[in-house]
Amino acid sequence: MKYYCIGIKGSGMATLAEILYDLGNSVSGYDDYKPYKFTQEGLDIRNIKIYYDSNHEIDKDTIVTYSKAFSINHPEIKRVKSLGLNIIEYNELLGKISGEFKTIGVSGTHGKTTTSTMLSHVLKDTKGCNYFIGDGTGFAKKENELFVLESCEYNRHFLAYKPYYAVVTNIELEHTECYKDINEIIDTFSSFANKANFVVACGDDLNVRKMKLNNKVIYYGFNDNNDVVGKNVVLSKEGIAFDVYMDKKLYGHFNIPVYGEHMALNALACITICNLEGVKKEDIHRLLQTFINAKRRFKEKVFGDVVTIDDYAHHPTEIEVTIESARQKYPKKEVVAVFLPNTYSRTKALLNDFINALKMADKAYVMDIHCDREKREDYPRVSSDLIINEVPNAEKISISTVDKLLKHKNAAICFMSCANIYEIEGAFEELIKNKNN
Repeated sequence: MKYYCIGIKGSGMATLAEILYDLGNSVSGYDDYKPYKFTQEGLDIRNIKIYYDSNHEIDKDTIVTYSKAFSINHPEIKRVKSLGLNIIEYNELLGKISGEFKTIGVSGTHGKTTTSTMLSHVLKDTKGCNYFIGDGTGFAKKENELFVLESCEYNRHFLAYKPYYAVVTNIELEHTECYKDINEIIDTFSSFANKANFVVACGDDLNVRKMKLNNKVIYYGFNDNNDVVGKNVVLSKEGIAFDVYMDKKLYGHFNIPVYGEHMALNALACITICNLEGVKKEDIHRLLQTFINAKRRFKEKVFGDVVTIDDYAHHPTEIEVTIESARQKYPKKEVVAVFLPNTYSRTKALLNDFINALKMADKAYVMDIHCDREKREDYPRVSSDLIINEVPNAEKISISTVDKLLKHKNAAICFMSCANIYEIEGAFEELIKNKNN
């Protein structure tokens, strides 16, 4: 079949395009964003054609899907509609694919990308698996039974999926443009989890425990009231180490080269699923020792005594753990936060949490709010100044003023956002390279 993906450089859409291609389909797409984007690596490897204008023909039997970041009034969407092409919602198409495999749906406000990456890392080298990871990484083979699917709650997308296992890493207030309150979010996660045969959920999370479930649940966490428990966690400059107990019996000891206590929780979810699937403990241990985190998850570059850290953190909890992880790995460095807020509604709803999270850094810089799915005029009083004014010694920053960062010596500079924070990061890295030369 032929597929045309509008917004193909979006992290989810790029991944979907890769999977469609791997399953034997003809795939092309459109995007407004012309510069190179990290999500297009898999597209380029597969020679998937990306168009940046509407001067090309589309065959009448082509199926179209599009990113929700694109308005239905976007010229390219209006064009495919005028051509009478079959349009399928992104999440519905992904849901259809999920029904063709034994799907492991990894959900949660935080940690789903990392947990999905851990699962795919272990399973692809043991049982074999397909995977959809929300950093633009996808792979599929018709012969594989398992499908690791990062399952996002945004706009209730994941309710279209058909999981055999449902993983729930945590539940917090997020996507406030889609949900009225935390109770509605909990109810939606409950609906997703109840679609599965088995649920693997973080029992330390109070909101997770509030889910109303009618299927078999295995809880994991650090607390003793879980079925799978992580104990004796040690954080060091080399990573994390911990023991795993299942049904109160020692299962094994694990060492993983990642940072932050939250990573042990992600690993517990991975270990639990792999054990359910009959993967040998020795293989899980061996492969987790070689785990490399997902794209834009604590990605480091070294420039003399300065380290830049690129992270997708866009929620206060994620900012906190990124800063904590930087302190764990670089205890003698100044920790500097550079944050690009995304969406006015999230900034407004979680304002105090953003302020408290950024206070954890030694120095914070905040950019103007980025948003491609809300109107600025609908939030006249919401700006990044609301954060800057409440964080001691915080400053506004932009690409034109990125040279402010050059004054930081022996520093770990954390660039954090789900938007295009990599643009200012790249500008800074060019400055510091030129300075060091």
